[in-house]
Amino acid sequence: MSLANAAGMLAGFAVDALVGDPRRFHPVAGFGRAATALERRLYRPNRAAGAVFAAAAVGVPVAAAVAASVATRRRPVARAALVAVGTWTVLGGRTLRREAGYMAGALERADLPAARGRLSHLCGRDPSALDESELARATVESVAENTSDAVVAPLFWGAIAGLPGLVGYRAANTLDAMVGHRSTRYARFGTAAARLDDLLNLVPSRLTAALTVVAAPVVNGERAETLRVWRRDGADHPSPNAGHCESAMAGALGVRLGGRNVYFGRSEVRPFLGDGPRPVALHIRRAARLSGTVSVAALGLAAGIAAAVGLVGRARGGGR
Repeated sequence: MSLANAAGMLAGFAVDALVGDPRRFHPVAGFGRAATALERRLYRPNRAAGAVFAAAAVGVPVAAAVAASVATRRRPVARAALVAVGTWTVLGGRTLRREAGYMAGALERADLPAARGRLSHLCGRDPSALDESELARATVESVAENTSDAVVAPLFWGAIAGLPGLVGYRAANTLDAMVGHRSTRYARFGTAAARLDDLLNLVPSRLTAALTVVAAPVVNGERAETLRVWRRDGADHPSPNAGHCESAMAGALGVRLGGRNVYFGRSEVRPFLGDGPRPVALHIRRAARLSGTVSVAALGLAAGIAAAVGLVGRARGGGR
């Protein structure tokens, strides 16, 4: 059945590339509403309650995906269709690149109010005092990190675990966005969700950086320089994963990322990643182009891994 998984991921990726996220009744939005309702029942300001919440919120959709996979284990067309829908649902590559394009266009028109108003579609920073360079930096950093979170990571886990991998990764990543930050309410309750997301992204983030090195010439970057910056700066970020994606992007574009970020009352100073000037609108467009290339490369790897698993299973007289 891994061959059906591979076919489904290819189809789902194609649908996402053509039409983007579902505009209405998005399953991830539905999951978010259900998780919010569950949080209201389980919330306590401690890590134990947060662990129960994360286990339930991720475990239920994974169990449903496992049941669906079992039900289609002898029906490859149905399995491929399920995986295609799941892949389309969890990917966000087209939407990411579209939002980057909106930001680049606003900055090219010198329309800072429009750019500031749009930044919330990409990240949670307070845009009210950001100038063109800081808006461009926030966008490039978001494109770099979300290339992993919204494309490479779900494809990786889909290749490893099929539909449950796709669903489980997206559930964990969504929970991290909801409760995994350092606010007063979630400082302890969100710890389990944040650590689970960190764990699931350890390999995909580094894979994203490696693919960025390979794809750097697409934006006139140098592979050797991209690799150098990644190796030098990748571990400097406070996140165990984001710095790898962002430093590789900085190296490929020849810009410097990092600095002071303000999150509606909370300020963080991040280490600098890369060398060169601060990014501008042109670098946003190059980042989006590089993200698209990395995404296609990740799809090829994921489909190849899934197909190889299927072939090995057949050779052993089994399969999935």
